[in-house]
Amino acid sequence: MRTIFHLDLDTFFVSVERILDPSLKDKPVIVGGDPKYGRGVVAACSYEARKYGLHSAMPIRTAYRLCPHGVYIHGSHKEYSYFSKAVKNILSLYAPVIEQASIDEFYMDFTGCQNVYGSLFAFASYLQKEIWDKFSLPCSIGIGSNKTIAKIGSDCMKPKGITYILPGMEKDFLAPMPVETIPGVGKVTLKDLHSKGIYRICDITNLPQDYFAAAYGKYGIDLYRKACGGGSEYLIPLCGKREQKSISHERTFSDVTSKQFLKEKLFKLTGKVCQEVRDKGWQASTINIKLRYSDFKTLTRSKTIKPTDDDRIVFNAAWDMMMKAHTRRVAVRLIGVGLSKFKEYSEQEELFEFEEVKRKKMLRAITRLRDQYGYEIIQMGTA
Repeated sequence: MRTIFHLDLDTFFVSVERILDPSLKDKPVIVGGDPKYGRGVVAACSYEARKYGLHSAMPIRTAYRLCPHGVYIHGSHKEYSYFSKAVKNILSLYAPVIEQASIDEFYMDFTGCQNVYGSLFAFASYLQKEIWDKFSLPCSIGIGSNKTIAKIGSDCMKPKGITYILPGMEKDFLAPMPVETIPGVGKVTLKDLHSKGIYRICDITNLPQDYFAAAYGKYGIDLYRKACGGGSEYLIPLCGKREQKSISHERTFSDVTSKQFLKEKLFKLTGKVCQEVRDKGWQASTINIKLRYSDFKTLTRSKTIKPTDDDRIVFNAAWDMMMKAHTRRVAVRLIGVGLSKFKEYSEQEELFEFEEVKRKKMLRAITRLRDQYGYEIIQMGTA
């Protein structure tokens, strides 16, 4: 039986901002877009701000309407990276295997370490204190037999909580929880589950697995397995610098038939993907699209092109693939676009490519503005 820790740094961005500016303590702090422009979304918010109904990914305009007296901060991304690495260095002193899931989340495998550390619940408390004493960063820890259970556990008693799900108790632990507790259950799936009378996780396990396999395919089997307390038991340690193989964005709908609607959404997804590629100083030579119908049949297509980071080029190729793949008269539930096979961008101002060079400079100017003021500050047309 594995013993997996999931450590989640509580309201990480806000916690770092409070380290940089102690006067922010106990105030409703919102990290994200600029409310003066009404653009962007909430990247993180303090528990004081959540009392007013704020949450991550909320439009900044809505957040300001609910909490106009809050302290709105654009964010100190270099500082976030610094503190994230510092925490990982501390964890590396104790954990045999670490997988960093995001800038503020870490999985650790402590299987067989009871002889070294004694009670793992007590050791989790020691880790919490170590991180707090050295960096003033609060964290919550979940301990379980797999990654899914450990992650759900770390969410149970925020902030500064520790939850240990004993081996064999996973199913009972999950049973009374709402189905959206399971990682991967989004708004569309949640609505569909509710329409079937499934509200709690025990409502899933009270039905046969075949029911979910028939309704959702492989996703349904995975959903049922997680509801029973299953999950991945092995971590993926990252040696040295992680090589990012792809960047993608996708969007789930409540069954769409309008091609114009799909076109508009694909254009926006393409813009975000290209923005990320430019932020990293890359160009991509492979474009990937995903199309999922309302019956959960999923298609993927890829195309190799000359390396680019241009929204227009990527969108035209992605939309062409999407329309060639969309051959059934069935509503669409999800679309996605991604880029892969990256190379470093190098600007070569060639004499006979003046217009192309001008466009590249324009795209980079737009990228800088979006990085500073939020993605929504500038929108480009499809023409």
